[in-house]
Amino acid sequence: MPEPRVPGGRGELLELPCGEQKAVYDIDMGMRGFDCDCGARHAVVVDVHPLSRFVPEFLVDTLRTVVDTTTEGAFSMTHLMGIVLEEFPDSVVAADVSDDGEVGYAVIWVTDFDSRRLHEVAVELLVELMDHAMSHADDDTAVSEFESQLLEFDIEAFVEQYRQERNFQSEHDSPA
Repeated sequence: MPEPRVPGGRGELLELPCGEQKAVYDIDMGMRGFDCDCGARHAVVVDVHPLSRFVPEFLVDTLRTVVDTTTEGAFSMTHLMGIVLEEFPDSVVAADVSDDGEVGYAVIWVTDFDSRRLHEVAVELLVELMDHAMSHADDDTAVSEFESQLLEFDIEAFVEQYRQERNFQSEHDSPA
C-alpha cells in the first residue's frame, strides 16, 4: 500500500501556532480561515491572494508605486505577510510549499487569530508603513494632511465597511 500524501511532499504537516497540525492539502486557495481542533478559528493567507483582500485596489496601486522591496517585483501579499510575521512571530506560521505543484500556491500563512483580526492587523501595519513613508516626504503640506487624516482614521470601522463592501460570495467575485 502506498504511503499517504503529505503537504509539500516533505512528510511534514503544517504546525499551527496553537500547537495543532493541519495538512496543507486540507487548505485550498479559496479559504480565508478554518475552525481548528483547538477550538479557535485561524486565518489563512496564501501568496496568490490579492492585497485587495485587505485594502482597495487604488491603495494597492499606491503601495506598489511607493514601496521599494528588496526582492524582485512589486509590493505583494508575500511582503505584507512578512511584516505580519515579523510583528507577531508567535502567532503566525508560514510554509514554503513551492515544490508541491498540486496545492496551487507557493507560500501559506496561518495565524493564531481569525480572518477579521488579521484584516485589522494588516491594515494597521499598512498604515504604519504609509506613515513611515510619509515621514520621508519632502512636501510638508502633504505630510501634514496625511497626519491629519491619520488621526481621524478608524481601523475597525474601515475593516467593517470594507468587509461589507467586499463581501465575496464566491471565488469569482472581484475586490472592491
